[in-house]
Amino acid sequence: MDGKELLQVGEVSLSFGGNRVLNSVTFHLNDSEILGLIGPNGAGKTCVLNSITRFYKPQRGQILFKGEDITRHQTHHIAALGIARTFQNIELFSGLTVLENLMVGRHILMNAGMVASSLYFGKARREEIEHREMIEDIIDLLEMEAIRDKKVGSLPYGQRKRVDLGRALAMEPKLLLLDEPLAGMNVEEKEDMVRFIMDVYELKKIAIILVEHDMGVVMDLVHRLVVLDFGFKIADGPPEEIKAHPDVMKAYLGSAPQYRPSNGR
Repeated sequence: MDGKELLQVGEVSLSFGGNRVLNSVTFHLNDSEILGLIGPNGAGKTCVLNSITRFYKPQRGQILFKGEDITRHQTHHIAALGIARTFQNIELFSGLTVLENLMVGRHILMNAGMVASSLYFGKARREEIEHREMIEDIIDLLEMEAIRDKKVGSLPYGQRKRVDLGRALAMEPKLLLLDEPLAGMNVEEKEDMVRFIMDVYELKKIAIILVEHDMGVVMDLVHRLVVLDFGFKIADGPPEEIKAHPDVMKAYLGSAPQYRPSNGR
């Protein structure tokens, strides 16, 4: 899929002690593209997402978002630029309602001062009404009307995953990082989540990086794939090409390919 490059990951390496988990990983993401990031367990997929969002600090390499080097930005600055994510292990406020969790996602977009917000008048009141309208749209989109006022901690796993996606959308992201959004779901829940992801993409044209183990879903959803194995990028291309790539077949069948660390392949 052709288009303007939104994200550029260049020669990124990440180590924990003597264990290198990313080895000169390089790839790009085009504007309005769905990119699949796949590989066996332990390949480094979530480490890439954590490096983009600055949960982890790579020792080497550069990450550009809309041409801006974000390699040394603080995590909240990354969010303010328009990068949102969901988590493999759901990170929600279990004691708050669905609506309240979604409003948390709007926090970074709120401008009213502390005094106005605490007294709830003028600009603060108008601003909250506007934010609530945006949240109502997300509730409708993700079909959460029936659970909007329920505490998140009381919800089944599949619905909590939906709230996690909704909170990320509440930030109005330009780039959405989805870390195994289907993990732990039954067939019906997976079908719903895939439908929601496609609805989000069709309606908002948000660029998406999808980390997911369900290869059937990945092949149907993405425009392009980047494949990692043992922290190396071993393939990058359209799904139909990646399926027949010899290094990818070796990685998934358990026979490690012969890497060339000098160029990360």
